[in-house]
Amino acid sequence: MPLTPEVVTANRAVVGRLASLDVSFVPDEEPWFTVDGVETPRQIGSDGSGGALVLLPSLNVLYVSSEGRAGIIAGTFEAFVRLVVARPYWLDILKFSGGGDLQEMRRAAEALEATLDDEDEINEAREEIRKSLDLREADDPVGALYEAIAASDAIVRATDGSPFTTLFNRFSIDNNPMLRNAAA
Repeated sequence: MPLTPEVVTANRAVVGRLASLDVSFVPDEEPWFTVDGVETPRQIGSDGSGGALVLLPSLNVLYVSSEGRAGIIAGTFEAFVRLVVARPYWLDILKFSGGGDLQEMRRAAEALEATLDDEDEINEAREEIRKSLDLREADDPVGALYEAIAASDAIVRATDGSPFTTLFNRFSIDNNPMLRNAAA
């Protein structure tokens, strides 16, 4: 049976653990964006920064940031959950992606993992979620994230019709002294 939002939300312990990884399965009441070719986007949740998680009819997971960036971040809902579990700081990986450079994203992931303040709690959450959902560990979560966004063809628009830009940001960890030192 494939992993679905309904399977996840039925497990209160998993929902709580995912919330500790900054993912909520409570959608916004009022849509603040549109997706070209999708009549009614199915928002399945959000993150702490106000971004929306959308399950598209193709079953891809789309992320729409509150800052005007959007893209497909996973090919399936299960791949999305594996990404969040493996790399709860996936949005920061994109922030420090050097404009969509896979090697920069890998450097960022390594540095971000090294700077986790609550590593034991995150590792415990990771293990509990995997066990509860019988979820295998992601093989290459950074590579999968890169591939999903690079191939993203979803066009997201603000309510005024202006298109959102890519999730790849131009920064690298070299722009952040804490991350630059963690990678050294």
